[in-house]
Formats: sequence, structure tokens, C-alpha cells
Amino acid sequence: MRTSYKPDLTWADVTPKDVFVNRRSLIGGIGATAALGSIGGMAQATKIDTVPSSLSTDLEPNSFEDITSYNNFYEFGTGKTDPAKHAHQLTTDPWSVQIDGLVDNPGTYDLADLTKDVQMEERIYRFRCVEAWSMVIPWVGFELNQLLARVGVQPGAKYVAFETLVRPEEMPGQRRGFLDWPYREGLRLDEAMHPLTIMATGLYGETMPNQNGAPIRLVVPWKYGFKSIKSIVRISLTAEEPPTSWNMANPREYGFYSNVNPEVDHPRWSQATERKVGGGLIAKRQPTLMMNGYADQVMDLYKGMDLATFY
Repeated sequence: MRTSYKPDLTWADVTPKDVFVNRRSLIGGIGATAALGSIGGMAQATKIDTVPSSLSTDLEPNSFEDITSYNNFYEFGTGKTDPAKHAHQLTTDPWSVQIDGLVDNPGTYDLADLTKDVQMEERIYRFRCVEAWSMVIPWVGFELNQLLARVGVQPGAKYVAFETLVRPEEMPGQRRGFLDWPYREGLRLDEAMHPLTIMATGLYGETMPNQNGAPIRLVVPWKYGFKSIKSIVRISLTAEEPPTSWNMANPREYGFYSNVNPEVDHPRWSQATERKVGGGLIAKRQPTLMMNGYADQVMDLYKGMDLATFY
């Protein structure tokens, strides 16, 4: 998964979201249609009413530009800029999510069903990629446990499986066979029910840009970023541990749990430190925190487990 990080961003480059949008709008106004396309679904972004959350970090979020122009979304390509370049092709309306397996109310729910009567919160979370770079992101979302309660989890369920959309005509990365599509992820049920685990439908107070997982994605802040699957179309409650994409592709390097753990290195690089995107060329790497800084809230989930074995 690792690609070369280009440390060409500094805090002097941090751009408030409104300034960034206005700058892009100006580009569009002078006829740069392609440039507008490169920012995915942002032109259709709408404001979302949110309330702050006591579970947010006090850290300063990365700029909107950082978050939307440097990320992994392999359905659009393997480069960091590929999602922003190609995600405008993705149609996100209408959108529905199939919920099935060990639930009382299986069915296909559209986005309005999923978010009906839900209070959206702003959750400012640390984000840590397995490639050892990090950001702080102001997500908009609601707790996954609220959705699971609404569909009714049956007693035999132990895991939650997720799948991303397969639409290679709109997602050019899926035309390549480096992963077995659809992208799959999974959580243990207690991880899914944890209050920190959210379904996000936006960031910076507006609907989710396509390149960041529109219209709805998972966010699990104590796990490496690839666990937070994007553009979800299926959620299944299962009795058995579900297959997950990177674990299927390379189980030696990517475990099912994939909790952020500075004491367990990736086979090809250390996880002890990280580079914060936006920190600049000469910025020192900073120590990675156990469970990405959320250890006090989640370590009990793994009590008695050897985290070097269950990585």
C-alpha cells in the first residue's frame, strides 16, 4: 500500500475551506471545466446541521484541501491524487445500502432512511494511515450503534461486514485487478457498537466529497485508515469473521484488527512514528500514540489479547 509521500505541504499552505472553495469556483468561472471535475462532488456539497461532540479531539483539523486532495481510495487509482482527479465520475444520488444477515429488519435503505431522525455530530478525529502519515479530520456523522439498533441485531451476530460499490465505469481503479472487488471490511460487533465508531456523511460541515467516500462511509478512529471503508452499499451482520480486502490480498502485512499500535511494526516499516500531512519538509516525525490516541476508550475491547498476534 505504501507510496512515496511528497512533503510539499506546510502550515503556510493550510487553506480555510471557504477560501479553497472560492478559489476553485473562480477556476470554474473562467472555463476550467476539468478543474471543477477534479474536486469530485464538492460542487453539490450542502450544509449539514451538526452539534459538537465531547468525543472530538482538541487538535487543529487539517485544511479542507489537505483532506480532499491527499488520500487513498483505490477504486479511483493507487496515487494519492487519483481520488480527487477521478471521483467526479461517481454518481451518488440515488444511493442505497443493503442491510442483511443476522438482523430483524433486513432490507435496502436509501440514504434518507439511514439518516432519518439522526442527530448529526461533528466528530473531529485523529486519522492515522498504515503508511505512517496522519491528519486531523472534522467528520460529520452519527454512531453506527444507532443504525444497528434500528435494524435489530440478532443474538447470533458477532461481526459486521461492509462492502463498497462496484461500478468500474465510474471507478477507474476497479478496472485493475490488484484487489478482489468489491472492497470489503469488517469489525467485531463490540467494535462496531463502540461510541467512537461512526457512519460519516460529510466533513467540514458539508456533505461528503466523492473522493472521501461519498455519500456514506465508516470511520473507526483507533484503527488504520483502510479499515474505514468508503462509499458503502452493503452491511451484513454475521456469526463468522468476514473476509477483508487487504487481509485477503496480503495477510502477512494486514490483519483483521489493524489497530494503530506503535509497538507492532508493519513487516516493511516502523509504526513507531508518523508524519503529519501539512507539517512541512523539515517537520520532525511525531510519536504514534497507542490506538491513535484513543487507548483510554478502547483498550478494554482487547483485554487479554496478544496484540502482536491479533494485529
